[in-house]
Amino acid sequence: MSDHHDVIVIGGSAAGLSAALILGRSRRSVLVVDSGEPRNAPAAGAHNYLGREGVAPAELTRIGRDEVAAYGVRVTAGRVVAASATTGDAADPVGFSVTLDSGAVVTARRLVVASGAVDVLPQVPGLAEQWGRGVVHCPFCHGWEIRDQRIGVLVTTPNGAHHVLMFRALSDRVTAFVTDPALLDDTDRAGLAARGVPVVTDPVTAVVSEGDRLTGVALVSGSSVELDALATASRPEARVDFLSGLGLTATEQFMGDFSYATALTVDAVGQTPVRGVYAAGNVTNPMATVVASAAAGSQTGAAVHGDLVQADLAAALAGAGVGTGAGAGAVSR
Repeated sequence: MSDHHDVIVIGGSAAGLSAALILGRSRRSVLVVDSGEPRNAPAAGAHNYLGREGVAPAELTRIGRDEVAAYGVRVTAGRVVAASATTGDAADPVGFSVTLDSGAVVTARRLVVASGAVDVLPQVPGLAEQWGRGVVHCPFCHGWEIRDQRIGVLVTTPNGAHHVLMFRALSDRVTAFVTDPALLDDTDRAGLAARGVPVVTDPVTAVVSEGDRLTGVALVSGSSVELDALATASRPEARVDFLSGLGLTATEQFMGDFSYATALTVDAVGQTPVRGVYAAGNVTNPMATVVASAAAGSQTGAAVHGDLVQADLAAALAGAGVGTGAGAGAVSR
């Protein structure tokens, strides 16, 4: 494995591999570092990905790795534990050093952060074990697979009534389980009643399963409700601890008046507040589906190549004795 690259991509799922693909096709030297912990690993299939509908997440990654390898991109297994800025040159002062959990240190002119997010789940016994199977969160990702079934929706946020109604569009056997009565106002309750959704305020104490199959929920009263699936909101938190050496942290994201996630802040092409560090996918947009993450990765990869083209131009002009203005690619005339 070479020690220096044009670009290091941190994360090897849809966003990271899409960025690597466009960079590899642009003849950039690219290293992808992948910890092998994609957010969608528990899911049986990735949905709404045109041309790959229902593909297993691991299969999509395998296909992507084969595709980027055809253009010279290297993929290595590992976890990035630290990143720091290095000194470049006058034409391109941006550079980075990345430390892996193996102890290896690699450097690059640019970074693309596609490390994704971790779903923090409600603390209900048995829920995490069913995550991605009997317990789901996204009606677009999993709704078709549980259509017409007995669906429970665990209301944990002020946006919970809307979440319930999204699943009500898929089945007429939906029950709302409310963790706090204050999460529903009178309008919410009237809307759920109008759509024939019963509201249970008796707290859920456990998700009940038989083998690998979810069968219902247990309530604090000692009773239980039989279900085929349970939907709940998660709190996605961006995987960015390794960026602290660059001064980058995730910020709170808000939906209405409540915080629902953390993510990196980027501009329209994925540039973070640190010059030369780009990001794409769930690390910047926790609501992005697989196809949206792939699109963001492709756009960001193109932006990184354009950035490097300007830096290469500045270096060539400097080598030819032509003056440049402040910043790579800013040519004085």
